[in-house]
Amino acid sequence: MNLLQFIGNTPLLNLDHFIPDKPRVRLHAKAEWMNPGGSIKDRPVKAMLTDAIATGALTKDQIIIDSSSGNAGIAYSMIGGALGFQVKIVLPGNASQERKQRILAHGAQIFETDPLEGYDEALRGVRRQVDENPGKYFFSNQYGNDNNWKAHYHGTGVELIQQVDQPITHFVCGVGTGGSITGIGRRLKETYPGIQIIGVKPEVWPGIEGLKPLGSPHDIIPAIFDDSLVSSWIEVTAEEAKSWCKKLAEQGLFVGQSSGAYMAACMKLIRSLDQGVVTTLFSDLGERYFSMGLWRQE
Repeated sequence: MNLLQFIGNTPLLNLDHFIPDKPRVRLHAKAEWMNPGGSIKDRPVKAMLTDAIATGALTKDQIIIDSSSGNAGIAYSMIGGALGFQVKIVLPGNASQERKQRILAHGAQIFETDPLEGYDEALRGVRRQVDENPGKYFFSNQYGNDNNWKAHYHGTGVELIQQVDQPITHFVCGVGTGGSITGIGRRLKETYPGIQIIGVKPEVWPGIEGLKPLGSPHDIIPAIFDDSLVSSWIEVTAEEAKSWCKKLAEQGLFVGQSSGAYMAACMKLIRSLDQGVVTTLFSDLGERYFSMGLWRQE
């Protein structure tokens, strides 16, 4: 069976036991770490690469290149390797060692940028390399490729509608490339026009792995992110995200920092609700954060 067939159709988790004092509120999360690359990024990378092959934009003599904070890099290297392509990932130097090792294990190259310049420097770095050698690379451009959000519109969003047995009233999500919140948000709004799409905004420093703060005028806003979908924003600190990662782990759910942030935002939202159906994403595996100190005992 082809590896790509295992991407998507992830299970839905019922998290009602975290809110026993809210009997008329439901809470669900998609278990996106169940994708073969260990994160939600398998979905858009599969869509972007298969479309590029189908249209002839990607040929065997080109190297797939893109910037990433890590998870998309793993997806590119895994899927690119399965399809027989060379892959090069530009990522900040402070990306976790677990991510870097997984990318290298699939045979991809890594080019590191100054971690103090953040994710945006990785994006600028990949553009410089493509400009210098335009014929050498296929620049997938996850921040500006419509197949990114479409993967969630046709996949993740549809799955949520099918799996949740009541009308969804709230969807909670952050912005990395903007693909998941845009694609899922558009699909959910078509089915449930009154739904509220709640954006998760991390603090600027130290930040939350995989999420853009969007708090500085110098931040590059992803071209595919549709901010008109967002009803309101909830701010979450790195400490709140870490705390919820630990609480989830104690209940058997070993997920990464953005998942902890989403859970923290869901709990803040639910405080103000008497009833509703809240959904979110658990984006990746907790194992990816050992070297970053997320699980260090204090």
